[in-house]
Amino acid sequence: MITINNLSLQYGDKHLFREVSARINPLERIGLVGVNGAGKSTLLKMIAGQVETDFGVITKSRQATIGYLPQEVSGLEPGRTLYQEAESSFGDTLRMQDELAEINRLLAECDPHSPGIPELLEQQGELQHHLDQADIFTMQSRIEKILFGLGFTNADLERDCHSFSGGWITRLMLAKHLLAQPSYLLLDEPTNHLDIESLTWLEDFLKSYAGSIVLISHDRAFLDNVTNITWELSLGRLNIYKGNYSKYLLEKEVRMEVQRAAYENQQAQLQQTKRFIERFRATSTKASQVQSRVKQMAKVELIELDDSEAQVSFRFPPAAPSGRNALVVEGLAKSFGEKMVFDGLSFEIQRGEKLGVFGVNGAGKSTLVKILAGIHPPDAGAIRFGHNVIPAYFGQHQAQELPLDYTVLGVLLSVNSGMSNTQLRSLLGAFLFRGDDVDKKVRVLSGGEKSRLALARMIASPANLLIMDEPTNHLDMRSQEVLQEAMAQYDGSIIVVSHNRYFVDSFINKILEIKNGRGTIFEGNTAYYLEKIRAQKGQTTGPAKLSSAQSPAQPTTAAPVADPKKAYGKEARQLQAKLREDQNKRFGPLKKAAEREEKLVEELESRKGGLEKKMADPELYQNQDAFNETSRAYSDVERQLKRAYIQWEEAQAKVEALETELALKLAALEGP
Repeated sequence: MITINNLSLQYGDKHLFREVSARINPLERIGLVGVNGAGKSTLLKMIAGQVETDFGVITKSRQATIGYLPQEVSGLEPGRTLYQEAESSFGDTLRMQDELAEINRLLAECDPHSPGIPELLEQQGELQHHLDQADIFTMQSRIEKILFGLGFTNADLERDCHSFSGGWITRLMLAKHLLAQPSYLLLDEPTNHLDIESLTWLEDFLKSYAGSIVLISHDRAFLDNVTNITWELSLGRLNIYKGNYSKYLLEKEVRMEVQRAAYENQQAQLQQTKRFIERFRATSTKASQVQSRVKQMAKVELIELDDSEAQVSFRFPPAAPSGRNALVVEGLAKSFGEKMVFDGLSFEIQRGEKLGVFGVNGAGKSTLVKILAGIHPPDAGAIRFGHNVIPAYFGQHQAQELPLDYTVLGVLLSVNSGMSNTQLRSLLGAFLFRGDDVDKKVRVLSGGEKSRLALARMIASPANLLIMDEPTNHLDMRSQEVLQEAMAQYDGSIIVVSHNRYFVDSFINKILEIKNGRGTIFEGNTAYYLEKIRAQKGQTTGPAKLSSAQSPAQPTTAAPVADPKKAYGKEARQLQAKLREDQNKRFGPLKKAAEREEKLVEELESRKGGLEKKMADPELYQNQDAFNETSRAYSDVERQLKRAYIQWEEAQAKVEALETELALKLAALEGP
């Protein structure tokens, strides 16, 4: 258990934390939310021990281990391959393995009557016991499972770690934490560099993780699917809600109604007191009453409304009318050197359609939108914009092209948008530029602020086809919601690359999946696309049947058979009958074993389904003991099911191998 007791932190006049107290219990899944600058990352660093606190403010049990993944990672040792770096997560286990090898060597070389042998044997037993508990023999398969799940390939395993980009290094560090399996896993924006396939894999992995998780994420769907408790940092206070992000929003609205009523009541009382003081300040007979009310006002603890009370919204300017076809792409091809990105890519977008571009990292999504925006030339193919189509593009590089001497508001005023000054300020407010922020010069903005300003500038530009590459990367939840609503109401066309499923799900109506250099169109939103992908995977997963050549256990004996060139007529039929009889004696037990394993798989799948249904009930999370018991049962069933699948495959493979052997021998006995 980790306990936070009266944590306070102040920078100047700003209270980042004000007497924050909380507790992280075993197996809890906590989503840490709040506006940008609320202190989420700082709190995570304090829990991880990266930022010092006063003694006793944050305490943890002695056996607790903590894994912390920051937004930006560094510090990889030079010269290691991807596999070696991932393997270093098992440092203690590997050291024990080396110690055991050394003890085995000493035992093999020393005199059997040496007085030191009992001590060596005791050390050998202890080390072997620890290694068995650590499941050392599955280490390689665990490493590969997690690396491949996060998007690495078999060809990447021997690559030098320093040859990967920053986003892939972050994935590697995430993989190391998942392999180390700390009892408390702290993740700061773990989905920033993940594509949809890796993201959904991570969700499934974290659901069955055998420790506690605290995570910061601006991906609402990820929070909803992983967390069961929400911590909200607001105005220096930590508010705790039971449930995932969507449930938190509902409960927060109820709390806000109570808070608003209390705030309005207090403000009315304060105004009444102020009027009394002003009215009777100069009246000597009321002096004592006036002083009493002044003291009362000084002692009042003012109720503050959350910053979320300041609602910001905006709408896109009306899109200029265009032809029916907004964009037609035919036979598009692009390569960089010998690496082919895609070839023969064809699709079209009609007026008002909103297309999401999906695919794993490196599939060519950003390359495609850069080609459509005219930044990269295609190697082949045609791109035709429809009549009166005016495209506007947002990409990360555009933040570097902003005029440095302009103010934030000046950048938008320089765009001939037709929007009023008030509308532009409202737009900037949606992207976290409020009050005096609009008068800041571009040169003093951070990278994230420049990116948000570039997005606001694109939105203010007169256009009817928006081409956007990861527009939510530097937006908090509230800004995402404002932009999401505006894009849903936008009457122009949109092409968007985004891994944020919840963001795009409400407005896209068409998906282009780029995979292995080819494009596939799905008519529907993200939820429809993911359902189709899962269905496709379901057709190719499960207990795969092995051919006789792949069988892990080939039959080692065979019934005698006469030379087929000498077996004819009655003799051949007798040999065939004898062969079938002998094979049936061997076939029966194998078939029963396969059927037994298949039945066990079905029973375990049924139990797993029942537990998943139970875990989907919100009432379960109100009872911590019941939740812990159900979670442990689910983990046990998953382990048993994996083992049962392997045993079923092996039994089925033996049956198929024997069937193949019998068929070949019978064919040989049929004669020429």
